[in-house]
Amino acid sequence: MSDKDSIISIEKSIRYISAHVKSHGREILKTYELSPLQFVALQWAGDKEGITIGELSSRLYLAHSTTTDIVDKLENGGFVRRQKYEKDKRIVLVLMEDKGREVINEVIDKRISYISDITDHLSTEEKTMLPGILESILHESEQRNNG
Repeated sequence: MSDKDSIISIEKSIRYISAHVKSHGREILKTYELSPLQFVALQWAGDKEGITIGELSSRLYLAHSTTTDIVDKLENGGFVRRQKYEKDKRIVLVLMEDKGREVINEVIDKRISYISDITDHLSTEEKTMLPGILESILHESEQRNNG
């Protein structure tokens, strides 16, 4: 297999694995009546101790008004709350509530279980090497995206 063919195979595998992992985790969203897009917004809100609608809009690649609608639904469902930023009252932050953390944890647990199942056939050596390889690729990806 040529280098180009290997890279094509890696891209396809990463894309498919990602889709499968997301799909298994998202089964839980039906319980909470959350859309996949609402869940992604919830994840972004959980990654920071407060995110503005503008930041969230940028991360979701959506219009500010669309993002506001998503946050409204999340807030009405008790997943997030809005709070004025203490240092600048003009800024409103979106903060995670316990119910939001609960959903994220359930989805992550479901994803972890799925990953455990699909890597169960790997040898001990492969299981030991895989996290380091993936972390190295992730680090390089982050460097290129932030640089």
